[in-house]
Amino acid sequence: MNLHTFRKFHEEGLISGASFEKVKAAESRRLFSLHWELKVLLYLGVLLLSGGLGILVYENIDTIGHQAVLAVIALISAAGYWYCNKKKSPFSWQKVPTPDPLFDYLLLLACLTMVTFIAYLQYQYGVFGDHLKLAGFVPMVILFFCAYYFDHLGVLTLAITNLAAWMGIVVTPTQVLRQNDFSNSTLIYTGMLLGGMLVTAGEISAWKKWKAHFRFTYVNIGLHVLFIACLAGMFHFEHRYFAWFLLLLGIAFYCYRQALRHHSFYFIVIMALYTYIGLGYVVVRLLEKIYTNDLGPIYLGLIYLIASAIAMILGLIRFNRKMKKA
Repeated sequence: MNLHTFRKFHEEGLISGASFEKVKAAESRRLFSLHWELKVLLYLGVLLLSGGLGILVYENIDTIGHQAVLAVIALISAAGYWYCNKKKSPFSWQKVPTPDPLFDYLLLLACLTMVTFIAYLQYQYGVFGDHLKLAGFVPMVILFFCAYYFDHLGVLTLAITNLAAWMGIVVTPTQVLRQNDFSNSTLIYTGMLLGGMLVTAGEISAWKKWKAHFRFTYVNIGLHVLFIACLAGMFHFEHRYFAWFLLLLGIAFYCYRQALRHHSFYFIVIMALYTYIGLGYVVVRLLEKIYTNDLGPIYLGLIYLIASAIAMILGLIRFNRKMKKA
């Protein structure tokens, strides 16, 4: 029972004042968890260490020497893998508990330095020759193996990112719209293929019970790639934009079903946002065909976008309340 319940009992005379004061004092001394704060600090430490290593190499490459740099990177990676392999729990297709707090972060550091090591080898010595795809394929395979072998969602995300880069797509949040040339039809089809592969992998993981907890990561990234590829198809293939819009609605329906099945408001939000963008584009295109006046479609389009945005926000709030009650 919490402090509010004891206060109510005290007011009703069910417990004495001395007992209530003892409960109140104990409540004030209750410890609070620093779990997430420490995890954030550890993740930042890993990222700062790997980033600082790259800066150190870049600024002192002429004085340190390539072989020494490679040796240090390989040593850090090998030490991390050795520790994680020693401490890991026996392999299982089910979720495996983390053996100790350092395990996740050392594994992430080992994987990051492994990718750096292979990239450095290719850049400086060209060990893969002109086969640049192979230089991306090798770390991708290692990352997928480590994700399943050590049961690590962070490494799985790195592996998916490498898969996308190997296929020619950038999927990091800050670069997805800046570096991808969505006016290229090949990239659009590649995005559809990648998104479909990731969603399928997530569903198979849940169906076969092969690391079923990996499903969300696969489906989450896959849906974002599919939605963005569909929107790019609508903007690029202007004469067939409505067909791409119908495909987007199909993906949105799948997203909606997943939201209901797993009681996830997050999927409702991303479905609403991408569908809102696609529907807005269709409405504007239809207004351009109906009205010949240059300013008519602009005014009506702005009115529609503002009204539909308000309606979408109100709908999301109402749906969120219903999901909480359910």
